[in-house]
Amino acid sequence: MSPATTTPASLPGPTLDDFYDAKRVLEGVAQTTPIEYSRYLEELLGVPVYLKCENLQRTGAYKIRGAYYCISKLSDEEKARGVVAASAGNHAQGVAFAAKEQGIKATIFTPMGVALPKLQATKAYGADVVLGGDNMLEPFEKAKEFAETTGAVRIPPFDHPDIIAGQGTVGLEILEQQPNVRTVIVPIGGGGLMAGVASAMKQQAARLGHTIRVIGVQAENASPYPQSLKEGHPIEVQVKPTISDGIAVGKPGVLNFEIIKDSVDEVVTVSDDETARAMLVLLERAKMVVEPSGATGVAAILAGKITPEGPTAVILSGGNIDPMIMERVISRGLAGAGRYMKMRIPLPDRPGQLAITSKIVSDQNANVVEVLHTRHGTGLQISQVELELHIETRGPEHAEQVLKALRDEGYEPRTDF
Repeated sequence: MSPATTTPASLPGPTLDDFYDAKRVLEGVAQTTPIEYSRYLEELLGVPVYLKCENLQRTGAYKIRGAYYCISKLSDEEKARGVVAASAGNHAQGVAFAAKEQGIKATIFTPMGVALPKLQATKAYGADVVLGGDNMLEPFEKAKEFAETTGAVRIPPFDHPDIIAGQGTVGLEILEQQPNVRTVIVPIGGGGLMAGVASAMKQQAARLGHTIRVIGVQAENASPYPQSLKEGHPIEVQVKPTISDGIAVGKPGVLNFEIIKDSVDEVVTVSDDETARAMLVLLERAKMVVEPSGATGVAAILAGKITPEGPTAVILSGGNIDPMIMERVISRGLAGAGRYMKMRIPLPDRPGQLAITSKIVSDQNANVVEVLHTRHGTGLQISQVELELHIETRGPEHAEQVLKALRDEGYEPRTDF
């Protein structure tokens, strides 16, 4: 995709004055989240890298910005009718929080499989939560029906100028906190955050007399933007399972797409394994708990998919993650980084073999965390058993060292990851 050439003044959607109005309305409501320097990522990218920590925002994500600003723009008559939204995550919490702050009744429709922490938080903000459906199709339809029968105002997750204006305040904060930033990396789902940040930053940068390069990142299994940008109009794609559920959107928003096609320089995709590795890096290096969707920008850097132009800011868009999912993601991230290995070793069915193999592994200073010993492995001879070892290592070189030591003693380990 060639760099965006549309002049900021001609961008569709909110003007710079709109973004600053949203910023004014959000004062005292949305936090000005910190922007943290990352030495580790600078060493990888070759330029200063800053993390914009929206994972530390109230409700744990940037979503309250757009939701609060959108609700604040409603008339008194509309506010009296209440608001309704369909969401399985951060938008639900954003709408619930924003409605509570403004004394408005909120109803949220969400699928049965919603993560428990997000469900509990949405209820805690005072919203009526209605569960139903295995995916977002039923909640969207139910929210639409509810709005039609009760008069409640629907608050969309991304495709609305006031939502975009609220989300764009993240970009204004970045430029205030680090005026030298010349590249910004933003996760993309439907495009509300991306459209807001790209438009606000490019308009403000033009006013200040410099340029900003904007790069979007989508999950590989939910990436309608690359194809849509190529075709020149929103394209719907089939969303496949992904850990980045917060950006798992099959079709760009109409207004979002119009802004993004004119203001975003490039969109890249990352795999779930790359995202899991990024979450692990953020935990270890930055001490940040970030949900998969919020870690995709860092994943793109680690995967070598980003070519920066000057100091770079990466938006960590949210930190709401189920601890059970976090446990699985950390394990996947360790495996992806070569620090966790599962191996299967065929052994003669005689006493002492477990002790021998365990000593070989121990002598290489690797740590065995789980053992399975069975006579029923696939492909075993009748005189053999199979030993499955789960091992922690210091990285790929150390893992290979352990495998070589076993092979040198005549064993034939097979690795799964």
